[in-house]
Parts: sequence; structure tokens; C-alpha cells
Amino acid sequence: MPRPGRGVAEVKARSAPHELSARFSPLGDSALLLTFGAVIDPAVNDRVHHMAHCIAMSGLAGILGVVPSYTALGVHFDPRVWDHGSLERALQELGAARAGAVPLRTVVIPVCYGGEDGPDLGAVAAHCGLTPAQVIARHSQGVYRVHFLGFAPGFPYLGGLDPALATPRRATPRTQVPRGSVGIAGGQTGIYPLETPGGWQLIGRTPLALFDPLRAEPCLLRAGDLLRFEVAP
Repeated sequence: MPRPGRGVAEVKARSAPHELSARFSPLGDSALLLTFGAVIDPAVNDRVHHMAHCIAMSGLAGILGVVPSYTALGVHFDPRVWDHGSLERALQELGAARAGAVPLRTVVIPVCYGGEDGPDLGAVAAHCGLTPAQVIARHSQGVYRVHFLGFAPGFPYLGGLDPALATPRRATPRTQVPRGSVGIAGGQTGIYPLETPGGWQLIGRTPLALFDPLRAEPCLLRAGDLLRFEVAP
């Protein structure tokens, strides 16, 4: 594998989405769930991340954290400061104000495809009716959206996979997937930040550390980032 490189390539801004309306529902006694849609869709995910940005920039006291997903945003609050109703009203006003553009990072991830680093590359190619080289070309030419981080610290669920590369998970998951492995599962691709069990089809591996608890910002990627894969020499 190559030496680790710098991942963050550029920072731009994404304009506010046209519609920020959400359905509010209690999430336990100290959180609200804001649901913006019912299907995985870039426009819906834009609204999720824009609302998260609005909250972060608002300086509202008593907000303990926000957790984005594909279509929803969890907002955790201090119940000594807010109740569900008062926070819902405040967030509705905040959403209506449509704060400024969201900072948008593009992160470049070098990947060694195939061989020991990508033991399932051949199986993915056979399933898709492509050659391994075509799988690599299609996968590395895409621009992906980090919908959210989950499963393990720093694991990015990435949208934007070429539909021609969609491949089911392995019938039998591995008990150990090496850190940095890049995989495909259904219509998504992702990267294992730690050595964990997993059933995704492994097509490559990156030397970048996606999660390091000793860093000031432990996760290399953030929900809402854009990501590109680069074929490593």
C-alpha cells in the first residue's frame, strides 16, 4: 500500500436548499427527530445537512448535539433548557430563516484496488458483467456524498455509486475486515475505518486513517462531505 496522503482537497460552499420543512417527533425525553423525507435522495440529504449547519451556526443554548442520517436529523437537547414543543418552535423559525450556504469539503481518498487489498474485486466484476479494470475505472471516477457516519466510528455511508457496480453483500460476512478496506454493498460504497467484522464486497484499501481517537477531530470525514477515490500507484 502507498504511504498515507492528505485527504482534504478543497473547501467550497453549497447553497441553501429550496425547502427546509420537516416533520418533528419526540426522540426519547431529550431529543427531537426532524424527518425531511422517506427515501435516500441527494436533495433530501441536502436539507438534513443544511438544517444541521443552521443549528450549529445559531448558537442556541442547550443543544447537546445533532446526528444526521439519510433523511432525518436527531437533535439532542438539555431538558433543563428546552422541552419538545419549545425547541420545535425555535427550530421551525430557524429553518424558515434559511441561514447561509453550508461549507462543503471535497476529500480525496487514495485506494489500492484488487489483490490482497481488494479480494472481492473479481467477484464484483463477474456479478456486474465487467472486467476488474472497468470496475476500478467506474468506482474511481465517481463523486460520492457522505450521507452519514455510523456502524463504527468514522464509517462513511456513501451515495453516488454507479448503478452498474451495485452488488449484494457477501453471503457469509468476514469476521475480520482490515482497516481502510473499501467495499460495496447493494447500491452503496463505504470504507471500514477500523478492523471489524463485515459483509461488504471488498474491492480495495486506503492507507488513510479514517478514525484516530488521538486527533483533535478523530474522524477524517464529516457527514455532508463530498468524496472522490483516486487510484493509488
